[in-house]
Amino acid sequence: MLQQWVCQSLGIPAGSSVPPLLIVSGDASFRRYFRATWEGLSYIAVDAPPQHENSAAFINVCDMLRAAGVNAPEIFASDLDQGFLLLEDFGDRQLLPALRSCQLANDTERAGELYQAVLRTLLLIQHSPEKKRLGPYGRDQLRAEMNLFSEWFCTAFLELEMSVSERVVIDQAINFLEEAALSQPTVMVHRDFHSRNLMLLDDSTFPTLGVIDFQDAVHGPYSYDVVSLLRDCYLRWEPEIVTGWALTYWENAQAEGLLPDVSDSQFMRDFDLIGLQRQLKVMGIFCRLSLRDNKSQYLADIPLVIQYFLEVSGHYPELGDFVEWFNQRVLPVADQRLPKSAG
Repeated sequence: MLQQWVCQSLGIPAGSSVPPLLIVSGDASFRRYFRATWEGLSYIAVDAPPQHENSAAFINVCDMLRAAGVNAPEIFASDLDQGFLLLEDFGDRQLLPALRSCQLANDTERAGELYQAVLRTLLLIQHSPEKKRLGPYGRDQLRAEMNLFSEWFCTAFLELEMSVSERVVIDQAINFLEEAALSQPTVMVHRDFHSRNLMLLDDSTFPTLGVIDFQDAVHGPYSYDVVSLLRDCYLRWEPEIVTGWALTYWENAQAEGLLPDVSDSQFMRDFDLIGLQRQLKVMGIFCRLSLRDNKSQYLADIPLVIQYFLEVSGHYPELGDFVEWFNQRVLPVADQRLPKSAG
């Protein structure tokens, strides 16, 4: 069905040789991606089952990003009833391998240049005047995401039976992180802004970047995408390097008038606390991907997420009871059941 639709969308005459659809990748969702080539041009065909994926949201956010000057893929054709899209092909060069090469070469200067290019793209996203067209990253969604930690990581994967008092400790931590998130200035938030969703489109010092996988964008905390990028679930930099890059973002945002009332110390607190919210969510999501969707490869990334969480949470006394409980009850079981970090 997809191949026939692609031929129709490209206007390929009947009787012509049909271009094969070559699998590019799947991701953490139900979407599948294929490459089709016709008359020397390459396209990405997307199969996004409408019962699972919201392609209308993808199109809406794509239009917003392109209007803001962001390199989101051009959409050549769409069929929302079937969940089919025909997109501009950004190639196969994810940012992640380039950053890993920098790590292997101990070239933090080049890595910094790449991150500067990414942060420039992020500021374009955050300056979008159309953020109110997006749904809010509100209290209910923040809580539902953090509840994935208990549901999928602690209960389903680690098989912990938690007492009422333990659940009170978890709830107190969630309340604290929820309030911290809701207190932040708001911008357009990609929500999965990291090295696997950024494509290198050229080889310049500060390369042009293509942005993908943005259909879950919301209107929410300004620091969310920054921490998603710099405390990436798939590779780790030393904390002092991350702090330096994060403050570069803050300086540029200040210079552009995006965060006029946010001090550097407040920014780092916002950065840390929204990161903790995201890390609790990710522990649950990666376990759900393994247990429900048979994508067990994500389990190898959880140890790095835990490392981030423990490195940062210990600096916030408000989370003291939760961190103590995590170290005593969760970590010993997690160490036995999880593979070593891929980061």
